[in-house]
Parts: sequence; C-alpha cells; structure tokens
Amino acid sequence: MIKVGITGQSGFVGTHLYNTLGLLPDKFERVLFEDNFFGNETKLKSFVQQCDAIVHLAAMNRHNDPKVIYETNIQLVKQLIKACEETNSTPHILFSSSTQEERDNPYGKSKKEGRKLLENWAMQNHARFTGFIIPNVFGSFGNPYYNSFIATFCHQLTHNEQPKIDTDGTVKLIYVGELVAEIIDQIICMTNEADSDAIVNEIPIKHTSEKKVSEVLELLEGFKANYFKDGIFPNLNNPFERNLFNSFVSYIDHKDFFPFYLKQNTDDRGSFVETVKMNSGGQVSFSTTKPGITRGNHFHTRKAERFAVIKGKARIELRRIGTNEVLSFELDGEKPSFVDMPIWYTHNITNIGDQDLYTIFWISEFFNAEDPDTFFEEV
Repeated sequence: MIKVGITGQSGFVGTHLYNTLGLLPDKFERVLFEDNFFGNETKLKSFVQQCDAIVHLAAMNRHNDPKVIYETNIQLVKQLIKACEETNSTPHILFSSSTQEERDNPYGKSKKEGRKLLENWAMQNHARFTGFIIPNVFGSFGNPYYNSFIATFCHQLTHNEQPKIDTDGTVKLIYVGELVAEIIDQIICMTNEADSDAIVNEIPIKHTSEKKVSEVLELLEGFKANYFKDGIFPNLNNPFERNLFNSFVSYIDHKDFFPFYLKQNTDDRGSFVETVKMNSGGQVSFSTTKPGITRGNHFHTRKAERFAVIKGKARIELRRIGTNEVLSFELDGEKPSFVDMPIWYTHNITNIGDQDLYTIFWISEFFNAEDPDTFFEEV
C-alpha cells in the first residue's frame, strides 16, 4: 500500500488524480492535503511525514503581476523541501512542470527552477524525484480563463457566449485522464524501488493529440449545435473527440438543462418517440423497473450514458464524485424525456410511481467485463 499525498489536491489535475487513486484502494492510501497546509508549518510537516509519495501540483498559473507567479511557485517548492528536511522525511516527490520551461516567462522559469531545487534535494537526501514536463492539459472540471483555452471555450459555449481566437496556433494536448495514468504509473514504478540511493528522473510527457485552436473550436461548436438543440451525440469512437465531448458536457448547467423533453408522435396505433440520436456506436438497452426499486448507484470515467423514461414515473439522481450536492430530476412517461450522465457523476434511477417503469438506456461502449468502466458508489 502506497501512501500518496497531492499538493493542490483541490485543483484541476489534483481532483482527477485524487479521485482516480480512490478507485485503486488495494494499491493506494490517499493522504489528505488542504491548501492551508502551506500556511501552517505543523500541518505541512505532518503531511510530508505520512507520505510515501507526494505529487506536487500546487502552483499559480496566472496573476496580473508576473513577479507574484514566479515568487509564489518557488516559495511553495522551498516550503515543501523545508518540511521534508526538518522532519527527516524522504518521500518520492513527483513534480508537475510544463513545456513552458522553454519559454522566457515567469511561470516557465518558476517551473524549471522549482524542478532543479527538488532534484538537488533528492540528490542530497538520497531520495527519489520525478520531474514531469507536461504539455497543455484539458478535461472535465477545468477552470475557465485559467487552466486551458478548452476550458474557456467550453464554458463560453455552454453559457451563450462566443469564444474568440487570439492566435490560431497548433497546440500539443493531453487529456487529464491520460496524464493521471502516467503519474500513477510513475508512483508505482519509482516508489517501489528498493534501492536507497537517490533516483532522479526527468520525464517528458508525450502529447496525445495536436490540434489547431480553430479545429478545437469547430468541434466544440458542432457539439453545441447538435447536442443543445436535438440531444445528438457526436461520434465518440475517436478518443480525442470523446474526451473533448466529455469535457464540454461538464460545463453545462445540468440543473437547468435536464430533463430534456422528447417529441412524442401519437396516432391510433399508439405512440413513437426517438430517444437517442447519435453519430456513435455503443449499445441500447430496455428495462422495466418495479415500483420502489432503484437501479444504478455507479459512475463512469469515460462512457457517455442516457436514461430515457418512456412510461411510468422516475426520479433520477446525480452527484459529482468528491462533492455533496445531489441533482434530482423527476421524469414522467406522459412527457417522454431523458437525462444524460456526465462522467465522474454517480447516478441512479428510482421508480417513484405505482406501475412498472419503462426506461431505455444507451451507453457509448459495448460492455466489457475486463474493462467495465463502472464504479459503484451511492448517490
């Protein structure tokens, strides 16, 4: 069992890493970190003493005064080193640097110099250090106007604003889930090393896609045009477009967007409703649920999913992993409608009527017992 702490745990990458480690309880124990630990020497020392590995993500990306960015990031590294030295702690430290190291800006300089400081600490204290050089990261729950241009575009498009391209450059990108997998692999590899001598690694993280800014915006505008108006899913077979769509959906105000009402066509033969329009594969299932019964209470990290209520009354609940707010929707088959399940939201459906509930489920992948991407947690 490896005890892992994450500085910047509540941030964009930190949240995804913390939650993903929670899916591997047989390998990792998560050591809680709060932002105020850097303002409290006692808490910071206690934190480093508990950890076998520390992923140092805490950093300032943007500020009106470039000098503040540089000084803040260097200070955070020095505080971490000081806490380790004063407690004789030698955890494996993994540091997130950036391809901006190559640029002559305060953020890039702070990352490069911070990495060098930690390398020196590891060599002097016979510790292990991994320095990641990371390209542009995007994904669900990133902060607009801060983490990436994709976060900004997604926020703007889902809030009826029009994105603007300042420079239509080509950007090297990695999805946050792919980055987290790389970090976890290195935690396992390096932390389990038996050799007590210092091990210092610099690891350039390879980008997984390369796109012009205008290409990304065109895809996102297509998502909005089709999904907002008609609930149409794009083709999700391409990993980049799947990850981009899942990112886009995370910025929707789900409380106001759902349930999405469907057009019901009725004649003397009965009724007909189109429940899922898609440019993707996956599988469609039909179920009946008896009164009072609840299905689900699980979440996915990459699969898109739709629950469409055709007959009966249902309550659908969603809760984002790591938060307490529960979104609750009541659907009635008299007005067929659906709710889509965002990734990293645990969800369920309950028959709240007195008759059988008829539901159509669509999910974006065939079920694979060896890689189900289904994790159980009560809403």
